[in-house]
Amino acid sequence: MEAYAVIGTGGKQYRVKPGDTLKVELLEGEAGGALTFDAVLALSDGKDIKVGTPFIKGAKVSAEIVEQTKGPKVVAFKKRRRKGYNRKVGHRQPLTAVRVTSIG
Repeated sequence: MEAYAVIGTGGKQYRVKPGDTLKVELLEGEAGGALTFDAVLALSDGKDIKVGTPFIKGAKVSAEIVEQTKGPKVVAFKKRRRKGYNRKVGHRQPLTAVRVTSIG
C-alpha cells in the first residue's frame, strides 16, 4: 500500500499520492509555482487511515502548478419546436493542472 491523501478543492474531492497529476478548478498562480492544500479530509501512510472531522489539523499536501488550461467545450443548445427559437451557447471551464509533490 502506498501513502495517499484525500483533499478537497473547488467543491470536489480527490484521492492523491505523490507524483500524481490532476486537473482541478481554477487556482491562482503561474506555471511552476507552488501550492499547498490545507483541506485534507483523509490521510493514509499505507497501514493506518486517519479521517478528519471534517479536516485533519496540521496535515498539508504540497503541489506544483503544471499549467493553466481550459476543459473541453460544452455546448448548450435550446430549441422550441415550431416557434422559430433556438439558442446555442458554448462554455469551456478554466482548469489548473497540478502535480502533487509531497504529503505531510
